[in-house]
Amino acid sequence: MEPFSQILEVLFNIEVVLLIFVLVVLKSSIKFVPQNRAWMVERFGKYQSTKEAGLNFIVPFIDRIAADRSLKEQAVDVPSQSAITKDNISLIVDGVLYFRVLDPYKATYGVDDYIFAVTQLAQTTMRSELGKMELDKTFEERDLLNTNIVAAINSASDPWGIQVLRYEIKDIVPPNSVMEAMEAQMKAERVKRAQILESEGDRQAAINVAEGKKQAQVLAAEGEKAEQILSAEGEAQAILAVAQAQAEALRKVGEAADTQAGQKAIQLDLATKAIAAKQAIAKESSVVLLPDSGTDASSLVAQGMAIINSINKQQKG
Repeated sequence: MEPFSQILEVLFNIEVVLLIFVLVVLKSSIKFVPQNRAWMVERFGKYQSTKEAGLNFIVPFIDRIAADRSLKEQAVDVPSQSAITKDNISLIVDGVLYFRVLDPYKATYGVDDYIFAVTQLAQTTMRSELGKMELDKTFEERDLLNTNIVAAINSASDPWGIQVLRYEIKDIVPPNSVMEAMEAQMKAERVKRAQILESEGDRQAAINVAEGKKQAQVLAAEGEKAEQILSAEGEAQAILAVAQAQAEALRKVGEAADTQAGQKAIQLDLATKAIAAKQAIAKESSVVLLPDSGTDASSLVAQGMAIINSINKQQKG
């Protein structure tokens, strides 16, 4: 019974070993690839397949994972470097490169180290693009410079399965002498702007003062005009009132003269004036000749009128 039990024990041990071997083989053959990653599988040292995210199987002890490539967007710092612009100004420039792997096969077998390669390509391309621009343009057209660098890198990195998404220049540092000249230029520009703004303010103030004087003169002239118009209207109304009063008086006199009593009153008034005229003549001369009919009222009126006419002639003479 002992040999049989020993055989059973040996068989059990073999089964356990086989079970462990199967488990190890299964574990080695089952691979779970994470999301946004790609595994490059080689068989006997030769590329066999690309395993993408999810459950995958390989042949144990024959296949191996040669490379693990990330398909996510990656950011790589481009070290500082010296570059010369079109107007022969030396600059220190650095930046950040954003890219991702489109073809993991090309990124693995098309280039030894794609991150190093794309970084070097970014540096050389940046130097080349800066050499096409003047110093002032590098500051003004930085977006255009970034776009040109991305286009140039993508055209050269296509065999590597790399797509450059964008390139951002972090710093552009010119020499100290250029920095001092730029600061002096900016200071002069600020002074110029301040002077322009000051002169514009003075000009606007002068314009406002002139406009104010003009408006004051216009208002004064309009006021004087209105005053003259009102004065003229007042005088015209006064003249019109006097004329109306005189006309009314003449009308009343005419109405009164049209009656018998009025005629007598007129004759009496004329006789009174004739007597007054004779008195005036008597003061001027010691001799006054009166006609015989001087006692008649009508003759007195006539004489009075003659005397008045004589006095008027003497005054004119």
